Amino acid sequence: MGKLLIVGTVAFDAIETPFGQTDKVLGGAATYIGLAASNYNVESAIVSVVGEDFPQEYLDLFTQRNIDTSALEIVPGGKTFFWKGKYHNDLNVRDTLATELNVLADFKPVVPENFKDADIVMLGNLHPQIQLDVIAQMTEKPKLIVLDTMNFWMEHTWDLLKEVIAKIDVLTINDEEARQLTGEYSLVKAAAKIQEMGPEYVVIKKGEHGALLFKEKNVFFAPALPLEEVFDPTGAGDTFAGGFSGYLAQSGNIGFENLKNAIIHGSNLASFCVERFSTERMEGVERDEIAQRLHQFKELTQFDIEL
Repeated sequence: MGKLLIVGTVAFDAIETPFGQTDKVLGGAATYIGLAASNYNVESAIVSVVGEDFPQEYLDLFTQRNIDTSALEIVPGGKTFFWKGKYHNDLNVRDTLATELNVLADFKPVVPENFKDADIVMLGNLHPQIQLDVIAQMTEKPKLIVLDTMNFWMEHTWDLLKEVIAKIDVLTINDEEARQLTGEYSLVKAAAKIQEMGPEYVVIKKGEHGALLFKEKNVFFAPALPLEEVFDPTGAGDTFAGGFSGYLAQSGNIGFENLKNAIIHGSNLASFCVERFSTERMEGVERDEIAQRLHQFKELTQFDIEL
């Protein structure tokens, strides 16, 4: 059984889409990553912080999914990180209506002793200094360090972001962020520039249009499954990261061919995430549903052609 260390936010979200809206619900990058990865045979732990207002039922959910929460700091009297957003008819476009860092503003990550030798480290979207602090605490070099980031850190913490990118093995970002990071419109050129910065692999997410995996001159494309219903894209990218890293931690194989499989596993789980608000779908998804949808992915991309 592989070990997966997850670093990221555990948060409250309030979401509005053309299909409805929520009050404060469970969210955060580490939450989605952890729930997705719990579908694999892995030991996982979350490094994050919440306030005293974080409900016990959410902590129990992590425990029920065999996610170690010993490094999930609970700040007495503190308030949990909160994000509020509104999606447009084009669900790829959203407005941030509120961001309250709360206890996250002063967070100092502490990696549990029994996870300092984790096989895979999944660094969810967070301040690059927190990501660097976690890497520095590892006593053994992980087989793979995966980093997710976003345009905010490119604009506000550029030097620190470059420093952490130089220390990782896989960078996952969306197409717009890849172009911003490199100044290249071509995603092939952008991926090549990113690899020059340090990572061996680059995963460029294209939302409902799938994801691309790059290693040197090798490129793999995974489609997104066409869905009848998409309610809420919040957490889809983090769910993708959880499926990707969870599968790799379970398999123990970090070669390019197996990363192709990991991309499909990540895309597969992300397709469930968007079918309900918040973590509702990921909390209830069954193993046989996951396996059945993997077959759909295979059918979607498998064909015979004479060459």
